[in-house]
Amino acid sequence: MLTGFLSDIAGTFSLWNLAALILGTAWGIFAGALPGVTGSIGVALLLPLTFGMQPESAIILLCASYCGSMFGGSISTILMGAPGTASAAATLLDGRELAKQKKAGLGVGVALVASTFGGIIGAVILICFCTPLSRLALLFGPPEYFTLGLFGLTIISSLSKNTVKGFIAGIFGMMLATVGLDRFTGLPRYTFGIPDLLSGIEFLPALIGLFALSEMLQQISDVNEDAPAAFDKVETARLPGMALVKRLWKSITLGGVIGTVIGIMPGAGGNIASWLAYSQARKYSRTPEEFGKGSLEGIAAPEAANSASEGGSLVPTLALGIPGSNTTAILLGALSLQGLTPGPTLFVEHPEVVFSVYGTVFIANFVVLFLGYLLIRPVCKLSVVPTPYVVTCVCLLVCTAAYAIQNSVFDIKIALVFGLVGLFMKCFGFPVAATVLGMILGPIIEPALQRSLLLSHGSYTIFVTRPLACGILLLTMFSFLSPIVAAAYRNFKKNAGGVQ
Repeated sequence: MLTGFLSDIAGTFSLWNLAALILGTAWGIFAGALPGVTGSIGVALLLPLTFGMQPESAIILLCASYCGSMFGGSISTILMGAPGTASAAATLLDGRELAKQKKAGLGVGVALVASTFGGIIGAVILICFCTPLSRLALLFGPPEYFTLGLFGLTIISSLSKNTVKGFIAGIFGMMLATVGLDRFTGLPRYTFGIPDLLSGIEFLPALIGLFALSEMLQQISDVNEDAPAAFDKVETARLPGMALVKRLWKSITLGGVIGTVIGIMPGAGGNIASWLAYSQARKYSRTPEEFGKGSLEGIAAPEAANSASEGGSLVPTLALGIPGSNTTAILLGALSLQGLTPGPTLFVEHPEVVFSVYGTVFIANFVVLFLGYLLIRPVCKLSVVPTPYVVTCVCLLVCTAAYAIQNSVFDIKIALVFGLVGLFMKCFGFPVAATVLGMILGPIIEPALQRSLLLSHGSYTIFVTRPLACGILLLTMFSFLSPIVAAAYRNFKKNAGGVQ
């Protein structure tokens, strides 16, 4: 297998395939950097170009675009506060604060390095453990997904200084996720007679509104045409030095492992992976108080998880023929168009395609690092534009992005409404990130709970009788209770010391 892998890696470096890899990566970075044009849309736009191409070249082009989009999403997230991809929302918490501190260049540099190393971690795990890890995906049923969703909810307490407001915002997000047709009964819920809401609230327009548009509305209220831009001078755009990378290495590794494991689970993807990585990085950080205030660890962990989830999501895609995300579903379609059948037989009948995927996922990370290094300086100059011009352009870009997702004017209205909602939440101290997390976890928790109860005929014991679900439930309890116990212990120790 090693001989075959090395020979096919060499084949990846053929002139045509190398060109496909570089062009695909560059397109992915560009697509990810545009708010609303996600990695999946970028890959879908390349799909017609693969007709008539050799299977290896077509898959290399599409996989390289997928890899590039993982980093691309952090560019607009940090510089403009507009998440280029849905999974870049966690990066926004500290990335935008760095921009306010005139350190956006360093933030983008850290995101580039973390994305590269996270992608390499995911690629290595994919190459070494693809077949064994695919068996882990088969162990996940509705009870496991429900407990995983509950584990995700424990992150909410770390997203706000006020835990009560954090949980209110999280519950609000989960309520928004229930809008539309019920998956089991087919009955409409909370649509108020509006046909466009039957399919639910589109996530990306809501995300763009909550973060980007609310930020622009806030800047409009504070803008002074005679004053310089809010982010007028960015620190010199640069990559982090070795000392800084060494300090961030724990967060990058943690994010890479979490991203790969979560990516293996079909349907979980980079959204959950980036939030879990952010939460765990904060928990094990020596400076947790800096998170949310411009922490570089708060950028490194979610960006590494985001990129690593790409390698993880390819595990069930290649080994089982089960798409791990929207983008891998498109890749499955591309394989079918090439006359290939994803699944165990692919490893036997077309090993060269599998090895090409392995090589692309690994090498594309270095191409991302190279192209990102070339682009980081000119891209960061965007932030020297005066605030009124930035606000106008971003608002136009936001509306265009919201419309382009489904070619729907209603999505523009969704973005505008959520922009006002986000502004209200910021004014009264409710964490917007908790609402986004609720919208992500809601579609996972509710169906998983309903299916679990159907399987157990209404008995909740299914969550403790299944070993994996019970283990995740215990992990959830530990994650929820450990900060409370630690705080109580610190208070007790402080009071005991005062008595002495």
